[in-house]
Amino acid sequence: QVQLVESGGGSVQAGGSLRLSCAASGYTFSTYSMAWFRQSPGKEREGVAAIRSDGSTSYAESVKGRFTISRVNAGTPLYLQMNSLKPEDTAMYYCAADPWIARSLLLQQRQYKFWGQGTQVTVSA
Repeated sequence: QVQLVESGGGSVQAGGSLRLSCAASGYTFSTYSMAWFRQSPGKEREGVAAIRSDGSTSYAESVKGRFTISRVNAGTPLYLQMNSLKPEDTAMYYCAADPWIARSLLLQQRQYKFWGQGTQVTVSA
């Protein structure tokens, strides 16, 4: 059974950093596309960063230059290093995975089959 478990969320002040982790089990993750999404109250879930098995990445414009997605040897765990955090980064962050996703669709949530339960990130001003 496929399972994704996020960790690393917490509360930080603006300008601070956090690193999220996603541990996966139940399939051969090295060939999968994986991503981080986030959702804050009253807003739609949005793609933050994604990475394919070939190492290619995609980032939302709002996080470029501040967030870095990575994975260990094209497998798990999946990481999201978040620097220079802003209050608007406050959200529940979710890990997602799917066997294959076209590069142009990496930040579209409907493309992903497997999801974690989320980890909360709160950034105070």
